[in-house]
Amino acid sequence: MRLLLDTQLLLWAADFVAEPTTRLSPAALSLIRDPDNQLLFSAVSIWEIAIKFGLGRASFRVDPHVFRRGLLDSGYEESSVTGAHAAGVAALPPIHKDPFDRLLIAQAIFEGVTLLTADEKVARYAGPIRLV
Repeated sequence: MRLLLDTQLLLWAADFVAEPTTRLSPAALSLIRDPDNQLLFSAVSIWEIAIKFGLGRASFRVDPHVFRRGLLDSGYEESSVTGAHAAGVAALPPIHKDPFDRLLIAQAIFEGVTLLTADEKVARYAGPIRLV
């Protein structure tokens, strides 16, 4: 299964590698560790991390260049953002206002990959979204 992790799950998964105590649920850990699953991250997440890192947000104290390289070195595949993804945001109901999450949702729908999230608002969207 192709799994696109949202930004928060990516950050938690990276923390798990460094420190085995985790905020990841057992379901998320199981899916991430399953060698049959292809793990993806979006350029949207790197963009979000870069913006919030630049603003000095406490939960985003990771250099986006280092983070991206670490994901690639760990076997994650990078998924680029296209105009079709951006246009897909227009079709989404206004359940969640976060522009990064909305673009991740549209990207997952357009690409037909499962978006993993721990955000209950994101999980309320129809489509290939799984709350973990």
